[in-house]
Amino acid sequence: MDARRTTRTLLAGLATAALLAGSAGAASAAGASPGAEPAGDGARALCKRAPKVDRRIDRALKRLDAGKARRGSVARLQQRVDNAKEAGHNEIATFLQGRLDTRESLKKELQQRKKDLAGVKTWCAKNDGGKKGSGK
Repeated sequence: MDARRTTRTLLAGLATAALLAGSAGAASAAGASPGAEPAGDGARALCKRAPKVDRRIDRALKRLDAGKARRGSVARLQQRVDNAKEAGHNEIATFLQGRLDTRESLKKELQQRKKDLAGVKTWCAKNDGGKKGSGK
C-alpha cells in the first residue's frame, strides 16, 4: 500500500510541477487575475524552477532504478510479480503486472522529460533565464 501511495504522490507532484512551470506560473507571477489569459509562455518561471524539477526527476528515476531492496523500484515490483507467479497466485500476479507496466512507462516518461528539460536549461542559459525571449 505504501508503494501505491508513493507512486500516486510522485505522479501528483510531477503533475503539479508541470502546471506550476507552465502558463499558470507566468500568470500568477505577472499578478493577472485567475481567469485572464496568460501574458506569455511562462519561460521565466520555468527557467527559475528547472533546477528543482531536475532534482525531482533525478530522485524519482533513482528510486525506480534501485535494486530489489528499495521500495518503489521496478526491480522490487518485478520480483513481487515473479513471486506471485511461482506461488500460483495468478490474480495477484496480474494486478501487480499492471502496476509494473505503469511504473515502467513512468520511467520512460521521466527519462524523456529529463531530456526535454536539458533543452529547456540550455535555452534558459542562452536567454538570460527567460528574460530575453519572454516577449515582454
